[in-house]
Amino acid sequence: MELRIVGCHGGETPKHRASTFVVDGTLAIDAGSVTRGLELDAQGKLDACLVSHAHLDHVRDLATLADNRCQMGSKPLVVAGTKPVLDALRAHFFNGVLWPDFTRIPTTAGGMTVELVELPLETPTEIAGRVVRAIPVTHTIDCTGFVVEQDGHALAYSGDTGPTERFWEVLAQTPTLRAMLVEVSFPDRMAGLAKVSGHYTPASLAEDLKKLPNVDRVPTLLYHIKPFFQREVETECARLHGFSLEVPGLDDSFRF
Repeated sequence: MELRIVGCHGGETPKHRASTFVVDGTLAIDAGSVTRGLELDAQGKLDACLVSHAHLDHVRDLATLADNRCQMGSKPLVVAGTKPVLDALRAHFFNGVLWPDFTRIPTTAGGMTVELVELPLETPTEIAGRVVRAIPVTHTIDCTGFVVEQDGHALAYSGDTGPTERFWEVLAQTPTLRAMLVEVSFPDRMAGLAKVSGHYTPASLAEDLKKLPNVDRVPTLLYHIKPFFQREVETECARLHGFSLEVPGLDDSFRF
C-alpha cells in the first residue's frame, strides 16, 4: 500500500494544503486539496474518494475534481461517506446552486460524473478494490475515521476529532493495522479552543494513543496542524515519548 500526502494541514497558505491523501493512486481520502495537489492525469486515475465529514476543508476540491473529470470523460467517481455526509453534500454542495449537481451530469465514459455511495457505520464495504470501515469519531458535526484494508494491511485515518473512544477500540481489534494518519491541530495552550472545535492537542492525543496496544510499533503520521501553530505543535509532539510519530510534508510518499 502506497500513501501519497497531497494535503496535510488544518488550514491553507501557499505552503499549506488542506486534507487529501491518496492510496495507490486510485483512492483519495478527503478532498480538501485534491485538485490543488494533483495533476490532471492523476485526478483522472482516481476511482473513489472517502469523505470523513462535510466541513469545507475536507470536501472543497470535490467541486473542481468533478468538473475536471467531466471534461476529461473520466469514468464516474465514487464519493463514499456516511448518510449525514452524503445528505450534506446533496443539500449544500452538489445542489445546482452553489455548484452544478455532478451527480446528475453524465460523463462520456457512461454514467454520472459523481456517484454517491453510502457507508454504513462499521460495516466492511468494498470501495475501489479495498475494504473500508467508517468508524464514528468525536467532532462538531457527524464525522468518521476510516480503516482501509488491502492485501492483509490496514491503514487507519482519524478524520477530524478530539478525544474519542470507538475509533481506538476498533483499532485495538485490528491486527492488520500497519499505519495511522491521526489529526492534531492546536498546541496544548489552546486546549480550550481544541475542545470546543473537536480537535486534538499533543497532550490529549497522547492520552488517546495510549489506548492502542503496541502503539510504539505503529507508524503514526500527524496531520491537520494549523499553519499558525505549526512550529509550536511540532515541538510539543517531539517531546512525546513511547510513540512512533512523524509529521509528513506535502507530496511525501510512504509504503506500508
